Amino acid sequence: MEFLDLVEKRYSVREYKDEVVEDEKLKKILKAALLAPTAHNKQAFKIVVINTKEHQEELKKIYPSPYFIQAPIILGIFSIPGESWVRKDGKNYADVDAAIVMDHIVMEATALGLGTCWIANFNSIAASEIIGLGEGYEPIVFTPIGYAEPKDLKKIRKTLEEIVVYL
Repeated sequence: MEFLDLVEKRYSVREYKDEVVEDEKLKKILKAALLAPTAHNKQAFKIVVINTKEHQEELKKIYPSPYFIQAPIILGIFSIPGESWVRKDGKNYADVDAAIVMDHIVMEATALGLGTCWIANFNSIAASEIIGLGEGYEPIVFTPIGYAEPKDLKKIRKTLEEIVVYL
């Protein structure tokens, strides 16, 4: 599959089938995450794999939407700001690196026929307490991973003229 076809295939899934995600597919997704580039190759992140059936009540405190716990797996990316690369002007790249990692996860899941949904609007305090990685770890983004219920969705995107500036 061409990369652009893969990108066009990906969408935010909000309804999942009651099907298990195979371990082999999860391992491929995690490997894609490990191959993500990070600033100065610091790799200052943790990936948390959560079995939704075993943690439904806790997960509802992190993000109360029903589809969040409908998929069999949730992956969370936590940055480690104290270990990440910092630009000379003070810009810490922990969030950027975490976003790149999640993008690799989302794209590999899509390539494997799985659905995801980028979740940033979660309760970060609850996430930190429930996941329990300790001080120095910041929850950045979560995604459910599972087989999507088929939907015919039209993507709405701005035009290139609205976004791109040529100098």
